[in-house]
Amino acid sequence: MIAACVLVGGQVLASVATAFTLTWTHSVEKTAWRERWQVTSAGLLLTEAAIKGSGAGMDPGDGAVLEDGWLVWRPGAAPVPALFLAASGDTISGWRLCGNHDEDCRTLGAQASQPIEIAPCDETSR
Repeated sequence: MIAACVLVGGQVLASVATAFTLTWTHSVEKTAWRERWQVTSAGLLLTEAAIKGSGAGMDPGDGAVLEDGWLVWRPGAAPVPALFLAASGDTISGWRLCGNHDEDCRTLGAQASQPIEIAPCDETSR
């Protein structure tokens, strides 16, 4: 089964299910952002993006609709091999990573560390 592994400095910190949600607060606009990702054999597929407002570099995507206070859209981008998150510890918040159905949540990047990588992995990688 393909899942997503969270790596820091090449070490597997954790693994999450075949889908995950990544949320954070924009450091300048102080606005919430949410992305839903699916782990596929082709890589990580962004299936939905949402923001609580717009501002510096935070315009909603094409076809965005207002749902429960969020501007939500489906980006339609190709899968990516991995996500890399900076971890300076100096931003307004870290990233909140939750597995399927917003379970097994953890905060990443709130403390200074090496960059965080989220990438597909299989049972033998964990």
